[in-house]
Amino acid sequence: MTLAKVWLQLRDGDLVRADQVSEITVHPAPRMSGAERWLVDVVVPVATGAGDRGGWRSGPLHRTLAQCDGEPHGAQVALARLLARLEDLDASGVVHAHVASAPDGSWRHPELRFLFSRFDTMDQPEQAADAVHATGRDAAAPAMSG
Repeated sequence: MTLAKVWLQLRDGDLVRADQVSEITVHPAPRMSGAERWLVDVVVPVATGAGDRGGWRSGPLHRTLAQCDGEPHGAQVALARLLARLEDLDASGVVHAHVASAPDGSWRHPELRFLFSRFDTMDQPEQAADAVHATGRDAAAPAMSG
């Protein structure tokens, strides 16, 4: 079994096949101004590069799954755990990140959930599909609070 039929939906809506991911990272975004933002990225082992007067630098491709106002503690482990479960089930569908405020309403400690939508239920009427997602969320994708 592999994750060849599981896709990760990026923040910009693009998809990356889960079996192509080599690393899951959480890090602060470079601060331009204002409050600190945190990024949850997956790394795809494809060389990309950028150059300037100092020379050419290359490295693996980082793709952003979610952006949060506070550090989403445990996000890497939660996503890795979900992907392992999906691999064991030979699942097919899309994983996407959902960022919500903490139970106290604060965005400084966001709640980050990774939700999975199966391909075989995506074309069902909205009400039926929501029922399937609601039961799948709690079992497969625990909430991660920061």
